[in-house]
Amino acid sequence: MAFDSKKMFSVEGKKCIVTGGAQGLSRGMAEGLLENGAEVVLMDLQAEKLDAVVKEYQEMGYKAYGVAGDLSKKPEIDRMFDEAMKLLGGSLDVMVPAAGIQRRYEPWEFPEDMWRLVIEVNLNHVWFMCQKAIQVMRDKETIGKIINIASMSSYFGGTTVPAYTAAKGAVAQLTKSIASDCADHSICCNAIAPGYMDTEMCANMTQARKDECTARIPAARWGTPDDLKGPLLFLASSASDYLNGAVIPVDGGYLVK
Repeated sequence: MAFDSKKMFSVEGKKCIVTGGAQGLSRGMAEGLLENGAEVVLMDLQAEKLDAVVKEYQEMGYKAYGVAGDLSKKPEIDRMFDEAMKLLGGSLDVMVPAAGIQRRYEPWEFPEDMWRLVIEVNLNHVWFMCQKAIQVMRDKETIGKIINIASMSSYFGGTTVPAYTAAKGAVAQLTKSIASDCADHSICCNAIAPGYMDTEMCANMTQARKDECTARIPAARWGTPDDLKGPLLFLASSASDYLNGAVIPVDGGYLVK
Protein backbone atom coordinates (compact mmCIF):
# COMPACT_ATOMS: atom_id res chain seq x y z
CA MET A 1 0.00 0.00 0.00
CA ALA A 2 1.32 3.42 -0.94
CA PHE A 3 2.37 5.73 1.86
CA ASP A 4 -0.22 8.51 2.05
CA SER A 5 1.92 11.38 3.33
CA LYS A 6 -0.96 13.84 3.54
CA LYS A 7 -2.88 11.50 5.79
CA MET A 8 0.05 10.20 7.83
CA PHE A 9 1.49 13.65 8.61
CA SER A 10 -1.90 15.24 9.29
CA VAL A 11 -2.90 16.60 12.70
CA GLU A 12 -6.27 17.88 11.52
CA GLY A 13 -8.93 17.41 14.17
CA LYS A 14 -6.50 16.27 16.85
CA LYS A 15 -7.20 17.57 20.34
CA CYS A 16 -4.13 18.97 22.04
CA ILE A 17 -2.80 20.69 25.16
CA VAL A 18 0.29 22.91 25.05
CA THR A 19 1.52 24.43 28.31
CA GLY A 20 3.40 27.72 28.36
CA GLY A 21 1.55 28.70 25.19
CA ALA A 22 1.44 32.47 25.66
CA GLN A 23 4.97 32.99 24.33
CA GLY A 24 8.21 31.53 23.04
CA LEU A 25 8.69 28.00 21.79
CA SER A 26 5.44 26.85 23.38
CA ARG A 27 3.44 29.39 21.43
CA GLY A 28 5.26 28.44 18.24
CA MET A 29 4.39 24.78 18.70
CA ALA A 30 0.77 25.53 19.56
CA GLU A 31 0.61 27.73 16.48
CA GLY A 32 1.98 24.95 14.29
CA LEU A 33 -0.77 22.62 15.48
CA LEU A 34 -3.48 25.26 14.99
CA GLU A 35 -2.26 26.17 11.51
CA ASN A 36 -2.71 22.55 10.49
CA GLY A 37 -6.22 22.00 11.78
CA ALA A 38 -5.73 20.83 15.36
CA GLU A 39 -7.80 21.98 18.32
CA VAL A 40 -5.52 23.36 21.03
CA VAL A 41 -5.82 24.42 24.67
CA LEU A 42 -2.99 26.81 25.51
CA MET A 43 -2.02 27.09 29.18
CA ASP A 44 0.04 29.82 30.83
CA LEU A 45 0.55 31.75 34.06
CA GLN A 46 0.27 35.10 32.25
CA ALA A 47 -3.51 35.41 32.03
CA GLU A 48 -3.73 38.68 30.09
CA LYS A 49 -1.06 37.69 27.61
CA LEU A 50 -2.69 34.29 27.15
CA ASP A 51 -6.10 35.86 26.55
CA ALA A 52 -4.63 38.12 23.87
CA VAL A 53 -2.88 35.23 22.12
CA VAL A 54 -5.97 33.02 22.16
CA LYS A 55 -8.17 35.86 20.90
CA GLU A 56 -5.73 36.45 18.04
CA TYR A 57 -5.89 32.81 17.01
CA GLN A 58 -9.66 32.63 17.34
CA GLU A 59 -10.00 35.68 15.08
CA MET A 60 -7.94 33.77 12.51
CA GLY A 61 -10.51 30.99 12.61
CA TYR A 62 -8.48 28.54 14.68
CA LYS A 63 -9.94 26.35 17.43
CA ALA A 64 -7.84 27.79 20.25
CA TYR A 65 -8.74 27.97 23.94
CA GLY A 66 -6.93 29.33 26.97
CA VAL A 67 -6.62 28.10 30.55
CA ALA A 68 -4.62 30.32 32.90
CA GLY A 69 -2.98 29.11 36.10
CA ASP A 70 0.17 28.36 38.06
CA LEU A 71 1.85 25.18 36.81
CA SER A 72 4.19 25.13 39.81
CA LYS A 73 1.29 24.04 42.04
CA LYS A 74 -0.29 20.59 41.85
CA PRO A 75 -3.87 21.73 42.72
CA GLU A 76 -3.64 24.27 39.89
CA ILE A 77 -2.38 21.60 37.48
CA ASP A 78 -5.36 19.41 38.41
CA ARG A 79 -7.80 22.28 37.84
CA MET A 80 -6.21 23.37 34.58
CA PHE A 81 -6.19 19.88 33.14
CA ASP A 82 -9.82 19.33 34.07
CA GLU A 83 -10.82 22.63 32.44
CA ALA A 84 -8.88 21.72 29.32
CA MET A 85 -10.57 18.35 29.05
CA LYS A 86 -13.99 20.01 29.25
CA LEU A 87 -13.01 22.38 26.45
CA LEU A 88 -11.80 19.44 24.36
CA GLY A 89 -14.93 17.38 24.96
CA GLY A 90 -13.19 14.77 27.10
CA SER A 91 -10.71 13.61 24.44
CA LEU A 92 -6.96 14.14 24.19
CA ASP A 93 -4.66 13.16 21.34
CA VAL A 94 -1.53 15.24 21.95
CA MET A 95 0.05 16.51 25.18
CA VAL A 96 2.92 19.00 25.00
CA PRO A 97 3.97 20.03 28.56
CA ALA A 98 6.33 22.69 27.25
CA ALA A 99 6.20 25.40 29.92
CA GLY A 100 9.59 26.18 31.38
CA ILE A 101 11.51 28.81 33.31
CA GLN A 102 15.17 29.57 33.92
CA ARG A 103 16.91 31.15 36.87
CA ARG A 104 20.63 31.96 36.78
CA TYR A 105 22.86 31.96 39.87
CA GLU A 106 26.30 30.64 40.68
CA PRO A 107 25.97 27.22 42.36
CA TRP A 108 27.21 28.54 45.70
CA GLU A 109 24.54 31.27 45.63
CA PHE A 110 21.52 29.47 44.17
CA PRO A 111 18.54 30.26 46.46
CA GLU A 112 16.48 27.36 47.74
CA ASP A 113 13.19 28.93 46.70
CA MET A 114 14.43 29.43 43.13
CA TRP A 115 15.69 25.84 42.97
CA ARG A 116 12.32 24.50 44.08
CA LEU A 117 10.43 26.75 41.65
CA VAL A 118 12.47 25.68 38.64
CA ILE A 119 12.09 21.99 39.54
CA GLU A 120 8.34 22.39 40.09
CA VAL A 121 7.79 24.00 36.69
CA ASN A 122 10.42 22.31 34.52
CA LEU A 123 10.09 18.78 35.90
CA ASN A 124 7.16 18.21 38.23
CA HIS A 125 4.55 19.90 36.05
CA VAL A 126 5.83 17.86 33.11
CA TRP A 127 5.39 14.61 35.01
CA PHE A 128 1.94 15.42 36.33
CA MET A 129 0.70 16.48 32.89
CA CYS A 130 2.19 13.34 31.36
CA GLN A 131 0.51 11.19 34.00
CA LYS A 132 -2.86 12.83 33.41
CA ALA A 133 -2.48 12.42 29.65
CA ILE A 134 -1.60 8.74 30.07
CA GLN A 135 -4.71 8.16 32.15
CA VAL A 136 -6.85 9.58 29.32
CA MET A 137 -4.94 8.15 26.33
CA ARG A 138 -4.09 4.60 27.42
CA ASP A 139 -5.46 1.57 25.56
CA LYS A 140 -7.40 3.57 23.00
CA GLU A 141 -7.75 2.58 19.34
CA THR A 142 -5.77 5.65 18.30
CA ILE A 143 -2.21 6.30 19.45
CA GLY A 144 -1.79 9.16 21.91
CA LYS A 145 1.23 11.41 21.60
CA ILE A 146 3.17 12.94 24.50
CA ILE A 147 5.87 15.36 23.36
CA ASN A 148 8.18 16.61 26.09
CA ILE A 149 10.64 19.46 25.74
CA ALA A 150 14.16 18.58 26.80
CA SER A 151 17.15 20.84 26.04
CA MET A 152 20.81 20.94 25.11
CA SER A 153 21.15 21.07 28.90
CA SER A 154 19.94 17.46 28.90
CA TYR A 155 23.36 16.67 27.43
CA PHE A 156 25.60 19.44 28.80
CA GLY A 157 26.00 21.07 32.17
CA GLY A 158 25.50 24.66 31.08
CA THR A 159 26.64 27.57 33.23
CA THR A 160 24.84 29.05 36.25
CA VAL A 161 21.72 26.93 35.57
CA PRO A 162 22.02 23.89 37.89
CA ALA A 163 18.26 23.61 38.53
CA TYR A 164 17.38 24.00 34.84
CA THR A 165 20.01 21.44 33.83
CA ALA A 166 18.89 18.96 36.50
CA ALA A 167 15.26 19.27 35.40
CA LYS A 168 15.95 18.98 31.68
CA GLY A 169 18.20 15.97 32.19
CA ALA A 170 15.38 14.39 34.15
CA VAL A 171 12.83 15.21 31.42
CA ALA A 172 14.92 13.32 28.87
CA GLN A 173 15.07 10.25 31.10
CA LEU A 174 11.40 10.56 32.09
CA THR A 175 10.53 10.49 28.39
CA LYS A 176 12.32 7.16 27.98
CA SER A 177 10.69 5.70 31.08
CA ILE A 178 7.18 6.64 29.93
CA ALA A 179 7.87 5.26 26.47
CA SER A 180 9.05 1.95 27.92
CA ASP A 181 5.95 1.56 30.07
CA CYS A 182 3.34 2.92 27.68
CA ALA A 183 4.35 1.78 24.19
CA ASP A 184 2.07 -1.27 24.51
CA HIS A 185 -0.77 0.93 25.80
CA SER A 186 -1.18 2.92 22.57
CA ILE A 187 0.99 5.87 23.64
CA CYS A 188 4.16 7.31 22.13
CA CYS A 189 6.32 9.55 24.31
CA ASN A 190 9.19 11.43 22.70
CA ALA A 191 11.08 14.64 23.40
CA ILE A 192 12.46 17.54 21.43
CA ALA A 193 15.74 19.01 22.66
CA PRO A 194 15.99 22.59 21.38
CA GLY A 195 19.34 24.26 21.04
CA TYR A 196 19.85 28.00 21.40
CA MET A 197 16.55 29.65 20.49
CA ASP A 198 15.80 33.32 19.98
CA THR A 199 13.03 33.64 22.57
CA GLU A 200 12.21 35.59 25.72
CA MET A 201 14.11 33.07 27.87
CA CYS A 202 17.45 34.19 26.44
CA ALA A 203 16.64 37.90 26.19
CA ASN A 204 18.85 38.81 29.15
CA MET A 205 22.02 37.22 27.76
CA THR A 206 24.84 39.57 26.86
CA GLN A 207 25.68 40.03 23.18
CA ALA A 208 29.15 38.65 23.85
CA ARG A 209 27.66 35.42 25.22
CA LYS A 210 25.22 35.21 22.30
CA ASP A 211 28.09 35.61 19.84
CA GLU A 212 30.04 32.90 21.66
CA CYS A 213 27.10 30.50 21.36
CA THR A 214 26.47 31.34 17.70
CA ALA A 215 30.06 30.48 16.85
CA ARG A 216 29.39 26.93 18.07
CA ILE A 217 26.31 26.44 15.86
CA PRO A 218 27.12 24.96 12.40
CA ALA A 219 23.94 26.56 10.98
CA ALA A 220 25.43 29.93 12.04
CA ARG A 221 22.18 31.18 13.53
CA TRP A 222 19.94 30.72 16.52
CA GLY A 223 16.70 28.84 16.14
CA THR A 224 13.21 30.32 16.20
CA PRO A 225 9.84 28.97 17.33
CA ASP A 226 9.09 28.19 13.68
CA ASP A 227 11.99 25.73 13.64
CA LEU A 228 10.13 23.51 16.09
CA LYS A 229 6.91 23.32 14.10
CA GLY A 230 8.08 20.58 11.72
CA PRO A 231 9.47 18.20 14.36
CA LEU A 232 6.45 18.84 16.57
CA LEU A 233 3.98 18.06 13.79
CA PHE A 234 5.87 14.89 12.90
CA LEU A 235 5.77 13.66 16.49
CA ALA A 236 2.09 14.59 16.84
CA SER A 237 1.06 12.80 13.66
CA SER A 238 0.62 9.15 12.69
CA ALA A 239 3.88 9.31 10.74
CA SER A 240 5.75 8.76 14.04
CA ASP A 241 3.61 5.94 15.45
CA TYR A 242 6.61 3.58 15.77
CA LEU A 243 8.95 6.20 17.23
CA ASN A 244 9.09 5.98 21.00
CA GLY A 245 11.49 7.18 23.67
CA ALA A 246 13.53 9.39 21.33
CA VAL A 247 15.14 12.67 22.34
CA ILE A 248 15.53 14.65 19.12
CA PRO A 249 17.98 17.59 19.02
CA VAL A 250 16.73 20.61 17.06
CA ASP A 251 19.80 22.75 17.36
CA GLY A 252 21.31 23.69 14.00
CA GLY A 253 24.01 21.07 14.57
CA TYR A 254 25.20 22.46 17.93
CA LEU A 255 25.37 19.04 19.56
CA VAL A 256 27.65 17.49 16.94
CA LYS A 257 30.25 20.25 16.69
